[in-house]
Amino acid sequence: MTHTIEDLELIAVEIRQDIIKMLLQAGSGHSAGPLGLADIFTALYFDILKHDPKNPDWEERDMLLLSNGHCAPVRYAAMARAGYFDLSELKTLRQLGSRLQGHPERTKLPGMETTSGPLGCGLSQAAGMALAMRMNDIHHRWVYVVLGDGELDEGNIWEAAMLTSKYNLNNVIGIIDRNNIQIDGPTESVMPLDDLKAKWVSFGWHVIEIDGNNIEAVIDACAMARAVVERPVMIIAHTIPGKGVDFMEYDFHWHGSPPNAEQAKKALGELRTLQGKIRSEHE
Repeated sequence: MTHTIEDLELIAVEIRQDIIKMLLQAGSGHSAGPLGLADIFTALYFDILKHDPKNPDWEERDMLLLSNGHCAPVRYAAMARAGYFDLSELKTLRQLGSRLQGHPERTKLPGMETTSGPLGCGLSQAAGMALAMRMNDIHHRWVYVVLGDGELDEGNIWEAAMLTSKYNLNNVIGIIDRNNIQIDGPTESVMPLDDLKAKWVSFGWHVIEIDGNNIEAVIDACAMARAVVERPVMIIAHTIPGKGVDFMEYDFHWHGSPPNAEQAKKALGELRTLQGKIRSEHE
């Protein structure tokens, strides 16, 4: 099914509402990152990825890894809306025995390629998968890995960056959620990343910088990334943490906090009306 950009933007709004409802029900979890990533995950699951929700182990599928696993609510919501499981299961987020744990667990959910918990591991996992594909002479699949900018503080990331470049793993496409916050504060206060593009270029990567809350820009960047054959590609996607909810936007305090009932009601009202741009039937 082909979606227009307008269709995708509406799906992203639905995903943001799902995230708020999930976090309210769970009473714990991360708000800012998942809300900021909704446009990227909408683009991935409804346009970019080669995948089949009815056959999640399809051998021709692209691989998608979420390295900053605490942003799992956005992936769960996107997967449910794409048809991997029923939307009603979203309300079980972080509950004992649920398939939707606070960090994704590979063996619990169809279409989940890795288990993520400790930050900094996703790029190494992506490099391993990409190298295995090359060794098996597979040249028509891509490994996408979403990373947080705060987790770039982890040394493992830069080891993986060197290895991926050394072996010219051009089937790896990284997407950094450059929202400039982490749990202790702004990224540039906690551990400055300075000129992030120059860093990745110096490690031998082709770098594309985009507005990560522009779905069309995300789709175009991934298309360009697939056309680069001489090196791996890193997309630096500048996003607004808490995107779509005025009182959460840009505030690092929402990195690891869920809304309470009153805050969730206000957030859902903003999302249903696109921050007052349309009149809500729920008013």
